[in-house]
This record gives sequence, C-alpha cells and structure tokens, in this order.
Amino acid sequence: MAEPAVVPREDVRFDSGGERCAGWLYRPVETSGDVPCVVLGPGFGAVKEARLGVFAERFAAAGYAAVVFDYRHFGDSEGEPRQLVDIGRQHADWRAAVAHVRGLDGVDGDWIALWGSSFSGGHVIVTAAGDDRVAAVISQVPYTDGPATLRAAGIVDVARLTVAGLRDRAGALLGRDPYLLPIVGPPGSLAAMTSPDAEPGYSALYPEGFPWRNQFSARVALRVGTYSPARKASRVRCPLLVQLATEDAITPPAGARKTAGRAPRGELREYRAGHFDVYVGDLFERVIADQIEFLGRHL
Repeated sequence: MAEPAVVPREDVRFDSGGERCAGWLYRPVETSGDVPCVVLGPGFGAVKEARLGVFAERFAAAGYAAVVFDYRHFGDSEGEPRQLVDIGRQHADWRAAVAHVRGLDGVDGDWIALWGSSFSGGHVIVTAAGDDRVAAVISQVPYTDGPATLRAAGIVDVARLTVAGLRDRAGALLGRDPYLLPIVGPPGSLAAMTSPDAEPGYSALYPEGFPWRNQFSARVALRVGTYSPARKASRVRCPLLVQLATEDAITPPAGARKTAGRAPRGELREYRAGHFDVYVGDLFERVIADQIEFLGRHL
C-alpha cells in the first residue's frame, strides 16, 4: 500500500534539564476544538528521522496531533557529549516532552498517548508508570527485560561491551571524549546490535542519503543489564498496547508478553516477523492499523 501524502509539520522545541530538545509537531488537517496527541520518541541511538515521522503522519491523518522529538545528545537537540545514551536523561526528556505537549494550543492535555519502539518501548512504560494522566501507551517491539536481553546477546558479546563500557566510564571521569561504538554491526563485530538483520534493518529506517550516526557512548552498556521496564508494567493504569515480533533477535519477545500480562489494562498483538520488519512494508501497514484501532478505542 502506498503511504499517504506528507502531513504538514511544525518545528517545536522544549526545555529538558536546562537544554533544548527539538521535535516536530503534526496536526490533523480537519479539527474541531482540542484533539488528543500522540508523543513519539526514538529507539536506541536513533533520531526522529528514523521513520517516526511516518508513524506521526498516520496518526495525524486519523485525527490526532502527534509530536516526535530527539533526546538530548542526539539529532537536532542540544546536549554534550554527543551520542550519549543516558537512560535517566531520556526518561527526563520524555517527561519534559509530555509536559510541553499538554500546554500546546489545540491539544487536549487530558488525552495524551505515548508511543515507543525498541528501547523507547521500555521508556514509555516507565514514563506512564509515573504519570497517571497518560491516557494510553503503545509499546512496539519493546526492550523490557535487561537480563533477558543480555542472555540473547551472548556472554562473549556482553563481556566485550562491558569492557568497552568500563573504558568509556573511566575516560569520562578523566574528562576524555566518549569512547564510541557502532550501534549496529555485522555478526561477530563489537556493536550494540549484531544480529544478521540489525545492520540492514536499522539502516533502512532512515531516508536514503540521510547522515545518521552509527555511534553511541559505550558507558550505557554498564546500565542496560539492570534496566527492566517490565517491572513497572503493573503501575501503568491506562490501556497499554504491546506489539511483539515473534522472531525478534534484538528484544526477546518473552519479556514483551510478560509486560502485557502484568499491566492491568494490557493488550498484546503478535506478528510473525523480526525486530525491524514492523517499520516497513506490508507489516508496517498491519502494525499501524492496529495502533490506530487501539487509539480509537481509548482516546
């Protein structure tokens, strides 16, 4: 199916921790009064150009406002050093984005939904667990279980990433520039994601010719093993749609199933596919249709 015409967008900026985050605001063409809004944040090491705008356009076409944003240290947002994946700061960026959206003209601040995918699929669970005003959450192929993710990566890769993380952390204490690793690489390489589909799948998220940076600061490797958003799922009071890929080699699907089961109003959709298949092609059409149907019932 051909994708619809591009919905006009506006640039937005908001403060998070004294620095400016950059984003895009999409509004539905035909509106009557204030409308619900979906807030979308990127996955691991990604920026808003990684097809977040395509999802946002579909939400706008369905009658919702949508805001996509870059975390601090990435993309068009401020923050030094660059390419720093800091889980606590990214959570703060989510809270700041939601607060900003609630104050936008034409947006109903009581009907805000969160959309996250992969790493941000875990962030939206944590954000909603701490904010009872969130009206709905979509968590797509989510990172939910740190220990399970490490087991899937394998002991050798985990050991190599840990050594790199210690090197980066030590360098930071000495005032050195971050020790950067690739976000994706071929099997056997030293990178955050090295499954056979990782490099081609991640690259395909970006428009042809877009200068995305395949780098992240290695110190986050010391944190991901203890980061398990599934533990917060029982505190998400709003409807939560969890969409998993059964052949996912990046974020183990068992954790996503557990997350949906723990959430008081959890809903689960499963797709026979790999981690990156949900972003493109026919499967994208199924996934976005399920998301819009979910929002239609709960916003």
